[in-house]
Amino acid sequence: MKVIETKIEGVYIVEPKVFGDERGWFMETYSKIKTPQIACEFVQDNQSFSKEKGTLRGIHFQNGEFAQGKLVRCVRGAVLDVAVDLRKGSPTYKQWVAVELSAENKKQLFMPRGFGHAFLTLTEDVEFVYKTDNYYNGQSDRGIKFDDPEINVIWDLERWDIKELILSDKDKNAPLLKDSDCSFVY
Repeated sequence: MKVIETKIEGVYIVEPKVFGDERGWFMETYSKIKTPQIACEFVQDNQSFSKEKGTLRGIHFQNGEFAQGKLVRCVRGAVLDVAVDLRKGSPTYKQWVAVELSAENKKQLFMPRGFGHAFLTLTEDVEFVYKTDNYYNGQSDRGIKFDDPEINVIWDLERWDIKELILSDKDKNAPLLKDSDCSFVY
């Protein structure tokens, strides 16, 4: 398993070692021993399905004591996955990392607590799975507008040949960072 640093401290790309032959392939998706940089205990696994290309989910996080570290991957199709540093006082506050995750490249992205998370589906029929180090808490569930100009994530829709975004009402109506009650501190 290869763990690659990104431009934001604590955010890592994880490339599993894939063993294959004429029957198919095998890989470890997580090993605490082989990824000491990921210093958390995972307690919950989640999976989502997005039917349409151009579905954007996020920027999501859980506030306060219910913050979550996440190890995310795409097991069917492809996504542009984004981690946004929301920790006030961090040297990388409001900066983001974007990585293409796909069933084909088998890459994963780890983000610690204090980060917002979003992904854009680049294909139809996307299945997305992730581990979290804290349980889901609906009362702490929050979002930031995906196109917040202070954060300025470059979704590059033309590159992915996406004509129109598909958003939930929750994501359409998410506040800007400056209007949110995000409580993360570095």
